[in-house]
Amino acid sequence: MTGPRPAASALVEAAVRRGLTIATAESLTGGALAAAVVDIPGASACFEGAVVSYSNRVKTDVLGVPAPLLAERGSVDPDVAVAMAEGARRRLGTDWAVATTGAAGPEPHDGKPVGTVWLGLAGPQGSTAVELHAAGDRPAIRAATVDAALERLTAAISLPGNSQ
Repeated sequence: MTGPRPAASALVEAAVRRGLTIATAESLTGGALAAAVVDIPGASACFEGAVVSYSNRVKTDVLGVPAPLLAERGSVDPDVAVAMAEGARRRLGTDWAVATTGAAGPEPHDGKPVGTVWLGLAGPQGSTAVELHAAGDRPAIRAATVDAALERLTAAISLPGNSQ
């Protein structure tokens, strides 16, 4: 996809309207999620930054994901996704954060089939993980993950009571 994503526009609009700050923690998407947000004019009013944590070392050292969790379950895991989002929220001092981790292929990752993706969402009222099953090749899986992360974070921050 070229040009700004409608889902990114909706996220920035919702965050700015509610006076919220957001961040991303990305493994599978490698910075593409943050790039989609900053493609939107006015994103600087809500977007604080991103941590691209492609390696497990960065997940532990920067985001605070417990090393035993990664060793036991691998990086394609709901609790890892949540810990990544919580770590980004804490490290970047934001109201909300979204994290992406998964198996984009062409081979399975940590024993998980290609297309298995976990999103982590962390906000003032707590954290949750969302499982996705994306189809297609590596670029398609990554693009679908970016769109889903944008949509899920927009939905979360738009719920009544999910402001600062």
